[in-house]
This record gives sequence, C-alpha cells and structure tokens, in this order.
Amino acid sequence: MEKIKQALERARDFRSTKVNDVNHESKVRKNTDSKLISKITYTKTKSIDTSKEALRENRVIVGDTNDPISDQYKLLRTHVLQRMKANRWNSMAITSPSEGCGKTLTSINLAISLAREVNHTVLLVDLDLRRPSIQDFFFKTEQPGISEYINNGMELSEILFNPSIERLVILPGNKPFLNSSEMLSSPKMVQLVEELKNRYPNRIVIFDMPPLLSCDDMIAFSPFVDAIMMVVEEGGTRKSDFKRAYELIKDENLLGTVLNKSKERKLSYESYY
Repeated sequence: MEKIKQALERARDFRSTKVNDVNHESKVRKNTDSKLISKITYTKTKSIDTSKEALRENRVIVGDTNDPISDQYKLLRTHVLQRMKANRWNSMAITSPSEGCGKTLTSINLAISLAREVNHTVLLVDLDLRRPSIQDFFFKTEQPGISEYINNGMELSEILFNPSIERLVILPGNKPFLNSSEMLSSPKMVQLVEELKNRYPNRIVIFDMPPLLSCDDMIAFSPFVDAIMMVVEEGGTRKSDFKRAYELIKDENLLGTVLNKSKERKLSYESYY
C-alpha cells in the first residue's frame, strides 16, 4: 500500500501545481449537442471488419434487437451521459477493486453503446499497461499498440482502429509495461493523453485502467481524467476490497459503481449490468 499512498500524494501535488491555462483548456468544452455526427469517413484510422459471431462469443454487444444485455448498457449509457453533460466532462476512467470483475468488457460495451448516440464520437483507450487486453476481443493475431507508440515511435494512425462501428475508435495496448505507473506520468504519455482529450470537443474518451488494489496506476492517472467509474463483481468482490478501493478514490469525481455478473435474473451468455 506504500506505493499507492505515494501515488495519492503525487496526484494531489499534480492538481495543485497544474498550469492554469492547461487546466482551463481541458475543462472548456464547445456546445455541440445540436450537431449530429451521423456518418464518418476514416482516412488515417484503419477500419477492420468484425464478425458479429466472434464478438458475441467474446460477449461484446453487437446491437441485436431485443438483446437484454444491450438494453442494460443503454441504461448505463443514459446515466453516464447525464452526469458527463451536466458537469461538462469528456473523459472517464473505468477500474475495479481487483482482477476478474469485468472492467475491460464493461469498458468495451459501454464505449459501443455510447458510440451509437449520434451527438459525439467515442475513443476507447487501453491503459491497463500491465495487462492490456482490449485488442484480444477484436483480433486473433497480435496488433501494435501503445507500447509501439511509446517505445518505437510508431505513428498513432498506425495503431488506432475502427471496429466497423460508427463513431468508435480504439487505441489498443500490446506489450506490458513493468514500470506502468511511472510510464503513465511520463511527459510523452501526458502529452498523448491531453491530445486525445482535447483534439475534438465532441469526443468522449474512455480509459480502461488497472484494478485499484493491484497497483498505483489508477491513482497516479486520476488527475488526467474528469471522472472514474468502478466495476465490482457480484459474488466475487469482497466487501473489504470494495471499501479499500472506494477509500482510494472517494475524493475524485465518481460516476458510480457497476454491479457486474449479476445473478438477479438469467440472461443470454452472462449477466452484465
């Protein structure tokens, strides 16, 4: 827990020493609610053909009619959009107390559901630098990710991809970083994150982050996002772990907690709320 305490101190120091114009720039959003983004042609971002059957096998929502899981994500989307619009937020991190809660799949499905709203685009970023896994839901073979951008100087346009879903772009991870918390606060990563958040005023950015109790990455990164959402697993997350995780982020802007793998009622493949 000592590293997490140090990360908390660094996060507080970062907030108190932020340059005013950078802080102002990250908070000011243009009012684009009246502009509908119905069709996008990707010129630099590669588009991939995704099999609906393969996505279903990976429990990714594909927009089927009368899909109860998709309906639950629509409800979650509505709550998220209401909070974000009310506070003029455009970036959020999704985390969990521990491994296995389903935070990555929740990040993917929420991003897809948000992208179906025509008032904005969505960028999903894999910042679980120790265990990146978002690309595994879309590709059978290894693809370049943030590690190639940081370490090898690869252009973002060679890494970003559109999974044949309108208004959604994904920045995947690839090779794990052992010094992940230090990498998250490195100048190159900070510059990348600020660019991703501020390039388009009508873009929502979702960062899939590591679990709170496994490392200090989420705490170190918290100054760079507007809000945090926590995913817990019914029957899997211990009450003590939930309390410890909540204590670490209770001073942040919390969007809420998602109860995942709920057994309240039987749904297709698994219950995700």
